[in-house]
Amino acid sequence: MNLLNYITKNWIELVGAALSFIYIYFSIKQKIGLWVLGFLSSALYVVVFFQSKLYADMTLQFYYLGVSIYGWIHWRKQANEEGVELKIQFLKQYQILPFVLWTIIIFGGYYWVLIRFTDSQVPIGDSFITALSIVGTWMLAKKLLENWLVWIVANGLSIALFLYKGLYPTVMLSIVYTVMSVIGYWDWKRTIPINSKETNPIPV
Repeated sequence: MNLLNYITKNWIELVGAALSFIYIYFSIKQKIGLWVLGFLSSALYVVVFFQSKLYADMTLQFYYLGVSIYGWIHWRKQANEEGVELKIQFLKQYQILPFVLWTIIIFGGYYWVLIRFTDSQVPIGDSFITALSIVGTWMLAKKLLENWLVWIVANGLSIALFLYKGLYPTVMLSIVYTVMSVIGYWDWKRTIPINSKETNPIPV
């Protein structure tokens, strides 16, 4: 298959990956436009993952569509009310257990559905990455620093999953996402005031 044929056959994935590259950059730089890019790339990846039989990842894109709208409204509302951008938060100790439990519940629910009602070839990997991604995106919407730690794990695992499924542009995207998640963590952490643990609390 020559390059032109490959681009023609996989243009949806290529455009979705390109938008996602910009999305992760905007996330690191804390630009509210990230939610618009996230919405558009998710719409394209609904098609990509359906064609690849990655059903958990496909339904995850519908979640991304909704949380992109929520994230845009939440970030913009904070800026309009206080005249400043939404501040970065640390994950509180009391929030850790609920996030862990939600990850387990989401993983279990997806795994049960995939093994009973679909022809998924990778139900464990697909379900676990999806669970991490749901929790990580919600943490990003709340602007919690530790969302990047969740994404480091999710993106790292995604490399192997997408490589197995032959989604090579998305493999490259996952590699870049993993590296940029590390960069994002340290970039956000560098910008947090020392006393931010006691200011601007965000309920989860």
